[in-house]
Amino acid sequence: MICYRPRVYEGDVLAGNWRRPGKGKIPKVPAELELVVEDADSGFCGAVVACDKEAVTLEDRFGKRRLFPLAPAAFLLEGKPVTLVRPAAAPSAPTRSASGSIAVQGLRARVARESRIYVEGVHDAALVEKIWGHDLRVEGVVVEYLEGVDHLPAIVEEFGPEPGRRLGVLVDHLVPGSKESRIATEITSPDVLVVGHPYVDIWQAVKPSVLRIPGWPDVPRGVPWKEGVIAALGWRLEPAQAWRRILGAVSTYTDLEPELLGRVEELIDFVTETP
Repeated sequence: MICYRPRVYEGDVLAGNWRRPGKGKIPKVPAELELVVEDADSGFCGAVVACDKEAVTLEDRFGKRRLFPLAPAAFLLEGKPVTLVRPAAAPSAPTRSASGSIAVQGLRARVARESRIYVEGVHDAALVEKIWGHDLRVEGVVVEYLEGVDHLPAIVEEFGPEPGRRLGVLVDHLVPGSKESRIATEITSPDVLVVGHPYVDIWQAVKPSVLRIPGWPDVPRGVPWKEGVIAALGWRLEPAQAWRRILGAVSTYTDLEPELLGRVEELIDFVTETP
């Protein structure tokens, strides 16, 4: 996403009463989806993601959205002033899924592949479904959860991976020296891919800003992680309730940390790759 903002505009459009009638005709531009403009007053730059008869919503490259009135707001398109107007046909619903992929309209789930993706727990599975559920149904990939990785080698052996029957595994806290890292090294089949993120729990893969918290708190050793987080944040909730709050705040891939996004995409590519 590129916003053009030259040092000097023609005739210094920001000087004086440049909006005054007769000052020069400002072209009207339909607020089509993905049109990139800049709000002249605030400097906010983003792509059009929604427009109605009164307002337009812009989203910047960090995923932040702001609503602007169509009038009297003024915008800059490639450094030149324009007035945004509602398109002749109202913008259709976004054509991308929550993961950012192109949405398949009228989707009927594909018959499930033999290949599978395993995640550690039910929370991991719920988050993957919320963001990548559309993609997984397009590809016919089923996600199951392990309830921990302690018995992963035995589970892999029972699964019986082979070409065309691959297994992808997403592991929490896959960092050097961790228990999870040690277990992952025991898996040697070329038809199994074990990847992971650095977070103690999948909760941490949700950006703190989405939950309006300054950051995920450090939990002392010996304190159950989820309970420690809840106490540090001052939430009077049970872990299941806290998770519902966290999951409810997530709507698109932009709400998640890149360390998780890349790993899930890697697993989907692995299990759907044609032998």
